[in-house]
Amino acid sequence: MSLKEKGYIRYRKRKANMNKLCFYVCSVFPIRKNLVSVCTFEGKGGFGCNPKYIVEELHRRNPEYKFVWFVNDMSKQFPDYIKKVPNTLWSRAYWLSVSKVWIDNYRKPYGTRKRKGQYYINTWHGATGFKSIGLWRGKAFSKMAYLVSKNDSDMIDCVPVDSEWCAQYFVKGLVYEGEFLKSGTARCDIMYGDRQEARDKFREKYHLNRDAKIVMFAPTFREKSVDGKRVVFSELWTLDFKRMLQNLEKRFGGQWILCMRLHPQIAEYVSQIQEIDLKDKIIDASREDDMYEALAAMDALVTDYSSVAMDAGIAKMPVFVYADDIEKYVKDRGSLIWEMSTRETGVIKNNVEKTPDISLVLPFSVAENNEKLEQDILTFDEKCYEAKIQVYNEDIGLVFDGKASKRIVDKIEEMCNALR
Repeated sequence: MSLKEKGYIRYRKRKANMNKLCFYVCSVFPIRKNLVSVCTFEGKGGFGCNPKYIVEELHRRNPEYKFVWFVNDMSKQFPDYIKKVPNTLWSRAYWLSVSKVWIDNYRKPYGTRKRKGQYYINTWHGATGFKSIGLWRGKAFSKMAYLVSKNDSDMIDCVPVDSEWCAQYFVKGLVYEGEFLKSGTARCDIMYGDRQEARDKFREKYHLNRDAKIVMFAPTFREKSVDGKRVVFSELWTLDFKRMLQNLEKRFGGQWILCMRLHPQIAEYVSQIQEIDLKDKIIDASREDDMYEALAAMDALVTDYSSVAMDAGIAKMPVFVYADDIEKYVKDRGSLIWEMSTRETGVIKNNVEKTPDISLVLPFSVAENNEKLEQDILTFDEKCYEAKIQVYNEDIGLVFDGKASKRIVDKIEEMCNALR
């Protein structure tokens, strides 16, 4: 570590100890047995991802549950049975201290303190994917990131997963050696079975024809570490959107619309797409709190290294990977889950170092330029693709039946009863 990074870590440790004092002060208040506190993406998210579907099931099952949801932006909208609260230190210290259940899809801030008799379920925000996380990143995983992860994981009681693959990978990925619940992924419940209701709802919201076909472009969220500090970064893409839409129309027929789904921190880049003749063919869904309501309405997906590829794939939606910066991304990220260096052979396998008992073949084509993406789209074979998806799902030990939220809530209620 550099002297600058060491100094930053000392500062963060002092700050964490001061934050803990707030939790000690708030521990004088009793825990409310029916109160659930929720957060997504460190307060940057809203009513979405895995916690949304778990909360909906909790509320459906027992309207007596009370919910508080931490947000950075108090203008975010929630159902009337959820109380939104500011994601500030004293707000967290109070509401977390008095909540029986914590639900999060990211990490609690360094210095958060859990009390005896509370139950913390961390859903994470991805399952199988492309990018390495946690200790699998090697030197790219900073000491500060490790301390934050370890502090959070030591408080977690259960992590729901959708596969045997996740149960093996997440031990080092999340720096977590506790219980894994093979429940399926709550946010993917909406992807199971007939998605016509979601399709109709999305098209009505954006004033599209009912038979309009839509492809989502959802690049991964990028960040790296500089002297131990997190830095968000992004670059404009080399993807030719107009050419991509034309090729989708040639291969699948109909008129295609582009749905942009960028992370909120880089959503401004949508305005930098300059093709004038695409202006009426682009929908910006980057600020939608629930990506999966939108994803369930799609006809195809294009991404680079986002785990959303696997979530769309398990529903047998056509997925195309456009990765024009593989070497640079691997350098920034530390490593990838897949051996992308073998892509020239047409068969990309998983890195068996990370999951030695599981051997996989990536079911998606990978394009590094527009010429290859055009070829991948025009030669797309549904039967071959679905067969690859089926093998992949079996090899990872996938749980996908639309009942993940119910299983997770069953677990929450079982543990809360045991903690009384």
